[in-house]
Amino acid sequence: MITVVDLSKLYGTRVLFEQANLQLNAGSRYGVVGANGSGKSTLLRILAGQETASGGQVQVPRSARIGVLGQDHFQYEDTRIIDVVMMGNKLLWDAMVEKDALLDRAHEHFDDVRYSELEDIILAHEGYALDARAGEILDGLGIPTDQHRHPLRELSGGYKLRALLGQTLASDPDILLLDEPTNHLDILAIRWLEQFLSTYRGCAVVVSHDHRFLNTVCDHIIDVDYERVMTYPGNYAAFERRKAEERVRQEAEIVTREKEIADHKAFIARFKAKATKARQASSRQKRMEKIVIHELPRSSRRHPRFTFRVRRPSGRMVLRVKDVWKSYGDKIVLHDVGFDVHRGERVALIGPNGIGKSTLLKILMGEQSADSGSFEWGHEVDHGYFPQDHHDSLGDPNQTLSSALWDACPTEGLGQIMGRLAAVLFSRDDADKRIGNLSGGEAARLLFARISAPQPTVMVLDEPTNHLDLEGIDALADALVKYDGTIIFVSHDRWFVDRLATRVIALGPDGIDDYPGTYSEYLARDAEDHLDRDAVLTSTKRKRKQRRRKRA
Repeated sequence: MITVVDLSKLYGTRVLFEQANLQLNAGSRYGVVGANGSGKSTLLRILAGQETASGGQVQVPRSARIGVLGQDHFQYEDTRIIDVVMMGNKLLWDAMVEKDALLDRAHEHFDDVRYSELEDIILAHEGYALDARAGEILDGLGIPTDQHRHPLRELSGGYKLRALLGQTLASDPDILLLDEPTNHLDILAIRWLEQFLSTYRGCAVVVSHDHRFLNTVCDHIIDVDYERVMTYPGNYAAFERRKAEERVRQEAEIVTREKEIADHKAFIARFKAKATKARQASSRQKRMEKIVIHELPRSSRRHPRFTFRVRRPSGRMVLRVKDVWKSYGDKIVLHDVGFDVHRGERVALIGPNGIGKSTLLKILMGEQSADSGSFEWGHEVDHGYFPQDHHDSLGDPNQTLSSALWDACPTEGLGQIMGRLAAVLFSRDDADKRIGNLSGGEAARLLFARISAPQPTVMVLDEPTNHLDLEGIDALADALVKYDGTIIFVSHDRWFVDRLATRVIALGPDGIDDYPGTYSEYLARDAEDHLDRDAVLTSTKRKRKQRRRKRA
């Protein structure tokens, strides 16, 4: 379906990749992975025809319909949400709009020939089911049915991008190109997207940093690294194993060749002066000169070194939340929430978008007020806070990185500050970069360096993995597991939640479900996958029926 021949992309003297050759087939789902800045999104834009390659060719059948996740929602602000999705299928949408226009002008002149042509198009492409199909997509992406006929402007930025994702999925493309589609989705919407892609018959190419999404959806991995683009069969876990094995084999081969050269050198040095061995020494010299050791290319993947320590232990009781309620107008987002957190616990707050997880963290951090209820932090508690809008929390966009970090540890010298920056992958030249020029991932790494400096007793984290690459997520999870303090966090990354949490608090419309264990243990105990939309809806309906019976 897509054939890539000798593809190269350079920006000035910087090489992203060279001589890339790929064959991407219908019925396969390709996950694109690589470090931030390695060229994943650039590759996707080249495949979509949105960017020009420096060399090589991308061959796509002329008849192939390509669906690309857009970002410009401003052109649809006054359009009904369901219409935004239906517009993805341009052929059908244009036919339906033209048919309606013909009917509106029927009292003046009715073109029955054109009307019949439009009816044929609509019927041939199941156009009368398009409205229902668009509604199912919006429901799956977490946009409630009662909002489908409202204008797009009424949605928040993240939900507008969900509508654009729905538009792409409804376009019925032969080739689907998605760049970080899960970034603005909650766990239920991610689960729905996984199911959608699992039954998708076309060729799907997806850039993602979500471990479980890549493992669940993808049957091939495209690795952008070492200035090359390579395809591996299998999901992300299989790719990791195979790539590691390849590296070990290459390193072992170098060791073998180096040993062979050393043996030849030793023989030559020992026997070259002996007449009886001179011919053998000469032969060995020629064989040694033919041995070529290719230097292993340097990977673009780099793991930051996050370090989280506690300056002094907190009291045993870290936090007490009691009867907290919060609503926005008629919508109740926090319903009689209460729980205690003890020292050393790693508490995951989970639940669908809009249920109040981020709101609860903002209340705990003093950024918002509850309508009723109370909370109290324990003895010797100080916080390291990572908000969802983390870029803004860094402060003055004109401040330099070194200055911003120095504010968090003013007693340290320049060398220590440079060391802290280097640990989170900033070079000495980066120290004078302005905060406003940082990417989302760079801003996240800087904020982690800053909040770790005072060695807080509690880490409060709201979607900390959103802008990190896979290496950054791995490093963050490892560092937080080693942290001796207490962690309260919100995340839609299921791999991260399962790796980190020792306790799960699921927020729901009726309060909380508090489970002392890992996320996998929580699922096993509950016998209902919280990530499965249908199971959650069934559970919610059952609980409502139980409440009605009790009231009766």
